[in-house]
Amino acid sequence: MTFLLRPWQISDAENLVIHANNPKIAQFLTNGFPHPYTIEHAHSFIQMVSQHQPTQIFAIVVEEETVGSIGLHLQSDIMCKNIELGYFIGEDFWGKGIMTEAIRKIVDYGFENFEVVRIFARPFGNNFASQRVLEKAGFTLEARIEGNIYKNGAFQDELIYAIRKTPLQNP
Repeated sequence: MTFLLRPWQISDAENLVIHANNPKIAQFLTNGFPHPYTIEHAHSFIQMVSQHQPTQIFAIVVEEETVGSIGLHLQSDIMCKNIELGYFIGEDFWGKGIMTEAIRKIVDYGFENFEVVRIFARPFGNNFASQRVLEKAGFTLEARIEGNIYKNGAFQDELIYAIRKTPLQNP
């Protein structure tokens, strides 16, 4: 399925609410991702991400409809050569290969635009679809931390997947 990644626009807010206001999406994201997801949340999110230069978080657009989000979250201090990947796509677009390709594109963008050597993602241990998407996009499972996530009254494993720009090298 054809899609594009582009910077968020305030006109995307209504579609963002349509696709983000879904408990099946919220269950696998941090508590910083609200549920229910309101138009006020959408406006705040779009305003926040629009301030990043260069763009770090992109809208996923299919046939002129914003259906999800994918972004890179810069790290600091001793993690300054790493970026965390975050993403979601509306349920109607699951299983269509969009997210795998979007991850490949954002990885290329991240390595080209930021001085990092590693991009990582932290899917929940019970989010098998996200694990498969990362593996298809070339990520490798680096770690499983048992019971590290507490969400909706239950503990989940945290998985750490990563892809590297180059093999590890020390000076």
